[in-house]
Amino acid sequence: MNGRVLVSVLAIVFAVLLGVSFAGGGAAKLAGAAVMRADAERFGFSYRAFQVVGASELCGGAGLVAGLWFSSLAVAAATGLVALMVGAVACHLRAKDPVAKVLPAVVVGLLVVVSGVLSVYR
Repeated sequence: MNGRVLVSVLAIVFAVLLGVSFAGGGAAKLAGAAVMRADAERFGFSYRAFQVVGASELCGGAGLVAGLWFSSLAVAAATGLVALMVGAVACHLRAKDPVAKVLPAVVVGLLVVVSGVLSVYR
């Protein structure tokens, strides 16, 4: 497999997996899942504000997948999702959560950066 094909395959895998993950998390926030309502309260957000975060996640996830056809959309979606992950890290740190709760947001944020870069080079 040559390098360009590998980058394309990785871009597709990252976009689809991250897109589905963000869409699922966003949908759970929008639907009012009990764990999401508890997180909103724990972080000091109104539930309505947390739903805005969920809508942003859902749109960002869809943008990553749609970015497979429009690379500028993938970059925009990745940028927004990285901003959300920075905010998630800040919320977890402010809530004095253990590292095990902070680390997923850091890792996912880094994966989103990789996805955005792959979409440019594919």
